[in-house]
Amino acid sequence: MAGVIRVLLVDDDALVRAGLSMMLDGAAGITVVGEAADGMQAITETDAHAPDVVLMDLRMPRVDGITATRRLRARTRPPEVIVLTTFDTDENILHALRAGAGGFLLKDTPPALIVEAITRVAAGDPILSPGVTRRLVERTLTHADSYERARATLATLTPREHEVALAIARGRSNSDIAAELAMGVTTVKSHVSSILTKLGLDNRTQIALLAHDAGLI
Repeated sequence: MAGVIRVLLVDDDALVRAGLSMMLDGAAGITVVGEAADGMQAITETDAHAPDVVLMDLRMPRVDGITATRRLRARTRPPEVIVLTTFDTDENILHALRAGAGGFLLKDTPPALIVEAITRVAAGDPILSPGVTRRLVERTLTHADSYERARATLATLTPREHEVALAIARGRSNSDIAAELAMGVTTVKSHVSSILTKLGLDNRTQIALLAHDAGLI
């Protein structure tokens, strides 16, 4: 099973889980290792099956998807989380991404794109539905204190780290950043790791959100 992406499905609708399981079982390089009907069970199933990626619904009984995402991402060796939901409000999107989700997709996303999202997020590359990306780009800052905090946080980076952070916020891959800034991919990875550590962030998506809050994108 080396190289196979292990996926946990979390949704309170058994039919949705069955449909996703059927779809993903036919995808090369992906295997469904478990299912959960709510966020609490998601944590238990993660302990039992050690998935690489969790497909997480938002609105569920007992423990909701955002709370479950935050708890899973706080672990020492956390799984990646992709939120898969019908609710694309600004509040849901931002709360899910700030909780550590590496992707946010709507349930009407074509199967091929869901498979692609799982593969990319498992490799550490965040992905959002086009509509979600548009919402984040169009979203304006409503609180000056958020703007100032984001600016102050980014000011702790070195000039080179700042350049890498802005490139990440523009959606550039490590290889793209290396070409643009004339450095090796290994060096880019080192800068990304340093940025995440300095800023106390979980993934590249949160770097992009911080740059957006700072008014730099």
